[in-house]
Amino acid sequence: MGLLALATVTFAAKKKPEEITQTLELPKDPPAVATGETRRLVFSVSPLSTKGLLSVQTKDAVKALLKATGNAQIVHIRAFVAGNGDVRRVPQIVSEALTEKRQMLPSISVVRAGALSLENAQVILEAVTLAKKDVNPTGLDFAESGTVTAPDPSSSPKPLLEKALDQLLAKAPASGTLQITCFVSTMGSEAAGMISAISARYPGAASNVVMTQRGPYQAFASCQAIRRGTRVTAPKLAFTGTRVAFGQQEKDANLAFQRLDKDLAEAGASATSVVFTNLYPLSGALAELARKLRQSASPIAVIPSEGVAAVEAGFAVDAIAAVER
Repeated sequence: MGLLALATVTFAAKKKPEEITQTLELPKDPPAVATGETRRLVFSVSPLSTKGLLSVQTKDAVKALLKATGNAQIVHIRAFVAGNGDVRRVPQIVSEALTEKRQMLPSISVVRAGALSLENAQVILEAVTLAKKDVNPTGLDFAESGTVTAPDPSSSPKPLLEKALDQLLAKAPASGTLQITCFVSTMGSEAAGMISAISARYPGAASNVVMTQRGPYQAFASCQAIRRGTRVTAPKLAFTGTRVAFGQQEKDANLAFQRLDKDLAEAGASATSVVFTNLYPLSGALAELARKLRQSASPIAVIPSEGVAAVEAGFAVDAIAAVER
C-alpha cells in the first residue's frame, strides 16, 4: 500500500503542471502617433482580396505589405473597411499580425467606406514604411485636388474622377508621384475604368479608389497625391491615427481636435506644423462644422465617410505633421 500511495502522489505531482491554464496576452494598442524619417518613407497599398472575412483579409493585407517591402518597419496604416465587419477590430488585428512578426506597432487610421474597387473585398490598407536608405532625397509634397461635384447623386463618377485627376496634375505632376488615392460617390461597374484613368495619368504610383458612402447625398470625386518634392523637408514626419468626435456638437468637434493636437505635441509636432489633414465626416453638415473649426495653411481633405471606429460619432480626423524637435 505504501508503494502504491507513493506512486499515486508522484503521478499527481507530474501531472499538475500540465493542468495549469495559460492566459494569452491581449494585443497591444497601436500608438496614437508614430514618426518616421522623411527621406526614408515609402508609400504602398495592399492588394485587394475576397478570401475570408474581415479578420482574414486584414491579416493577409498586412502579410502582403511586409512581403512587398522586405519586412520594412511600418510607421502608419490607413485602413478603409467595406462591408459589415467591425472596424474597431482592425487595429487589434493589425497589432496581432505585426506582433507575430516582432514588428513595432504603427499608428492606425480606420474609416468605414461604402465599397472598394473589388466586389466582396472588405479592407484595403495604405501603408507608410521605412526604407533602409534615403529614397526621397529632397523631401516630400502632399496635395489634394479639391472636390468635383454634380447635383445628381446617380451621375456617372468616371467623368468627375477624370476632372479631379486633371486638377490634381496641376498641383502634383506625374513624375515623382508615389501614391494616389481617389474618393468617389459611386463605383459599381466603373471601378476598372477609374483605376485605368489613374494609371494613365500616374503610371508609376501606387493607387487606390474608394467609394466613400453607400448612399451619397451628391455625386463627387476627389484625389490625393504623395510625391517627392521640396515643400516638406523636415527630418521627420509624425502620422497620427484617427481621432473621433464622440458626438455631433461643436464641443465634441473641438475635443477631437484638442486630442489630435495633444498627440502631435507628444511626437514633437504641433497644429502649426501640420502638412496634411484628413477629415472624415458622416454628413454634409458635419463636414461644414469640422472644416469651419479646423483652419490650416496646409491642405485639408474632406472625405465623406460611411462610418468611423465609434458609435454615435460625428467625424474622424487624422494628420501628418513635421516634427519640430
